[in-house]
This record gives sequence, C-alpha cells and structure tokens, in this order.
Amino acid sequence: MEPRTILITGASSGIGKDAAIRLAELGHNVYTAARRIEKMEDLREIGCHPLKVDITNDEEVDSAFQTIQENHGGIDILVNNAGYGLYGAMEDIPIEDARYQFDVNLFGLAHLTQLVLPHMREQRFGRIINMSSMGGKVYTPLGSWYHATKHALEGWTDCLRLEVEPFGIHVSLIEPGAIDTEFGDVMTDPILKYSGETAYGDFTKNYVEVVEKNYRPGSGSPPSVITDLIVKAIKAKRPRTRYVAGKYARPMMFIRKWLGDRIYDRIVMAMLQ
Repeated sequence: MEPRTILITGASSGIGKDAAIRLAELGHNVYTAARRIEKMEDLREIGCHPLKVDITNDEEVDSAFQTIQENHGGIDILVNNAGYGLYGAMEDIPIEDARYQFDVNLFGLAHLTQLVLPHMREQRFGRIINMSSMGGKVYTPLGSWYHATKHALEGWTDCLRLEVEPFGIHVSLIEPGAIDTEFGDVMTDPILKYSGETAYGDFTKNYVEVVEKNYRPGSGSPPSVITDLIVKAIKAKRPRTRYVAGKYARPMMFIRKWLGDRIYDRIVMAMLQ
C-alpha cells in the first residue's frame, strides 16, 4: 500500500500510541493528536507529527485539521481512537458530566469526521476507523453513560458507512476487549468519587476490586492486538465492517447475542461478586 496521511486521536498512550508507532514504521505519514502532547515526544523522534488537541474543543480540532491540510492536502485515513470511560451509578452522575462523556466519545469524533470527508470524497479514497469497544455490544452495571456512548457510536458508524461507501470511503468499527491501557486506572478513582459513599457504595467498592484485578498490568491483551486490526482495516481492499479482539470480547459478545438478557445479566453479576 502506498504511504498515506493518517491522523490518530488519543495517541499519547495505549492503543493510539502503539498504532502510531506501527504505522510510522510502515512508512505512512502519521499525525498524532492528544491533550498531553508531552507524552508524544517519543513519537516525534520516530517521524510522527504530534498535535495538542482536546477532541471536545472545536477550535483546537479545526486548527489541527488546517495544519494537516496545509502540509499534506488532507487526511487519507482517520483513526478515531480518543475516548474514556465514565463509570458510576447512573443516578449519581451529574448530567453535565454525562454530556461531556458524549462530547468526548461521540460528538468530538463526529466533528473531526465531518472535516476530513470532503478530501476523501474528492480523491475517492478514505478509511475511517472508529474505536468502539465490546461495550458497544454488551453492558455492565455502573457503566450506563459509557455504554450509551459506545452503543451510539456503533449505530452512528453503521449509518456513516452506508452514506460514504459510494465515494470510495470505507468505515470500520473496532471492538476491543480488555486491553492493557490506562483505562482501568482512569476509571476507578471517579467511580468511587461518584458512587463510593451513596446507596450504591458497597457494590461500587466491590466492583472496583474486580476492575483492579482484571485491569492490573499484564492481565489484559496487549495494545498490539488492536494495532494489528487497524493495519488490516487500512490494507484491505474492502475492510470488514467490524473487527473484534482482546480478552473477554468474543465470549461476552457471544453470551449477550445468543443466550439472552437474563442469562447475560446473571453471568455479569456473578463475575462482579
């Protein structure tokens, strides 16, 4: 595949950083975006182009897009990887915080996608890869707002795929399972802040113990398993609509799809005891 101009959001750590390194090694022109630009200096050293971007700040998103457009004419491949998990009992989380979860996980990437589409349509080539989660197909207690964003992203992506395919643009979802990233660390402190001392406190504290056990370093799949899927989606002449990899993803999605809600509910709650 000829070298392409690629933008990866959320590239200061985890999946985004791993993908940036691999794609730069493959000879692509890689731009990386994240709030913590200092965490991407190592990417600059290997030829990537780090940009300081808060995906919820339209001015920063617009400025980053203009920089890439001026330097390379546009973005050929967009990897919408930025996101985070807001956890806590639905009753306990302020609606303002829930809106911000949607701003990061859905509306921010939607704005960026709108910016890149004209160039892709003009050249009749493009790849848009949206980082969902097994959480886009399944659910857990204390994850109502996070799962809501990922379920929304799944439907949004399906609609977008149909709209842009006539222009030579392919849109894919990636649904990771438990991956060794900062996800668990970012998740546990807020969940205790929201629900640790409420009516859901006892369950929340037990939930945190389970999360810390399952997301401790080395307990999940390495980010490289997701990078492999990103590379496949970029290289494929006709990419798959969905790619799945990572610990727990396939079995949990199988149970949810084929065994029904009640059995799935019992299995999930048993895992959290």
